[in-house]
Amino acid sequence: MSYLNERSVILENWMFIAPVVLLIATYIYVKENRKGSEQKNATPSNDNVSSLAESEYIGEYQEENAVNYEEYAPFLKEDEHIPFPGAKVTLDGGAARFYEIANDRRSVRKYSTRKVDISVIEKCIHAAGTGPSGAHTEPWTFCVVQDQTLKQQIRNIIEEEELENYTKRMSRKWTTDLRPLKTNHVKEYLTDAPYLILVFKKVYGVRTDGQKQQHYYNEISISIATGILLSALQCAGLNSLISTPLNSGPALRQLLNRPSNEKLLVLLPVGYAADDCKVPNLKRKPLEEILVKY
Repeated sequence: MSYLNERSVILENWMFIAPVVLLIATYIYVKENRKGSEQKNATPSNDNVSSLAESEYIGEYQEENAVNYEEYAPFLKEDEHIPFPGAKVTLDGGAARFYEIANDRRSVRKYSTRKVDISVIEKCIHAAGTGPSGAHTEPWTFCVVQDQTLKQQIRNIIEEEELENYTKRMSRKWTTDLRPLKTNHVKEYLTDAPYLILVFKKVYGVRTDGQKQQHYYNEISISIATGILLSALQCAGLNSLISTPLNSGPALRQLLNRPSNEKLLVLLPVGYAADDCKVPNLKRKPLEEILVKY
């Protein structure tokens, strides 16, 4: 009789008991699964890229096709290394002079119609291409746009998306933080600047046989190359602006007919600042706030 009473109580309260049981089971499952994952990561395997720490930086993972190690071929030729005597070309004034040049850079949003020699742009991009990259795969493409009609199309795409970003997608805190910079969805500099440089990262490469080539640390690599580009433009006396056209990447990639393995990282208008150009009176952090010595 006692057994029947207990069973009756369980049946009457099943809707309260079931969630508790489910919660306990879920907790046990997650705990065991996490323990197994930690044990797996404690002994990294060369055969499993997911065991690498911070694997999200490695690049798009490719399925391994080779049956054994001997079937793999490196991306680069296995030539003999050559002697390197160290830096041969240096800047007069050294690091102190370079700081002066870098500190003189500002993000410019108003440009003069003054013409810029395309060869200067090409040389700056050539310098950007010297950047280091994972396994020297050089995962970047720099698209230079001078055609006014194309620049207007780019501006139309970006302003349409930016209007959505500023009015609907971006948080109120985000737009508030941008307010001192006096930015909005209108991007006149996209058609005023003599050139636009669109920097695409190659998520993966394509070999001559049509197979995919993994690009390691592609975003870090292209970010470093873009930093070199900024410095080269500044050294050439040109002004620029790093812009990140949110949600416009796919449309811009299609407009420029870029392949599917490329994704837009940043866009830079490039030229000379207009005579009436104004920039925010920003202060940079002092050295003691960004440097830690050990």
